[in-house]
Amino acid sequence: MFSSGLLALAIGVATVFAGPTGSASQIVAAELDFKANEVPVGGLAALGISASSSRINVHWHVIQRSSSISGGNVPDSKIEDSISVMNDDFASTGLSFNLVNITHTTNSDWFGKAAPGTSQQTKMKTTLRAGAASDLNIYSVGFTSGSGSGLLGYATFPSDYRRSPKDDGVVILYSSVPGGTTENYNEGRTLTHEVGHWTGLYHTFQGGCSGSGDSVADTPPEASPANGCPVGRDTCSGGGVDPIRNFMDYTYDSCMEEFTPGQAVRLQSQMRTYRSVSFEREGAQI
Repeated sequence: MFSSGLLALAIGVATVFAGPTGSASQIVAAELDFKANEVPVGGLAALGISASSSRINVHWHVIQRSSSISGGNVPDSKIEDSISVMNDDFASTGLSFNLVNITHTTNSDWFGKAAPGTSQQTKMKTTLRAGAASDLNIYSVGFTSGSGSGLLGYATFPSDYRRSPKDDGVVILYSSVPGGTTENYNEGRTLTHEVGHWTGLYHTFQGGCSGSGDSVADTPPEASPANGCPVGRDTCSGGGVDPIRNFMDYTYDSCMEEFTPGQAVRLQSQMRTYRSVSFEREGAQI
């Protein structure tokens, strides 16, 4: 598993993202563990991916420094819009999301300093996390200071749950929700990207040009993260142009629009293996 079980992304002059925090050997170990314990779902032809579905309960925790929108008080309507965007984005994967609870916590320390490995995020999650391994907990914060300054979001992997269940979940910048104030990242795709990690997907550029570094065969190899929306970008020879429209790259929200069939198969197997999530096809559980 990874040293902190986190994948994160940040914004700056250009978008800068941090990949898996573990070493290459730790990532290899995580994949070996997955292969040894995998509950497979089979190929798409056998699965009938368009008809497969599993509903994930979502607990959204609004962390705010004040009751104003600029203070992090995300309106319920924006949270509902976020869930709607996520459901559209994950429609081809067999996952859907059901908002079951919204909490509001006024804590300026958590709002500003919750970040990977900080005491603030540990206290926040320990206090607020709800549900079991199959429940998605989302925390919207400010990332205004400390080690998390400038982050857009971060997430844990499915395999991390058994080791640290209270740490499980996704943390995003409150202004990245649809209609938020973070330019180029305000259509809700930060959440889609981070939930992609929560379901077991790597970045499309994981492993660079080495091939299927993201453990998915149908995502073209990519040497480095893409920023903006560079159509025709091709950083690796062979395998096709970079997957800039994939939700697991780092392009602008307006550029992101797809998961591949291979990503759908991987996330379903990860969710079955580590989160005991079952899927249904034409009324039959698989």
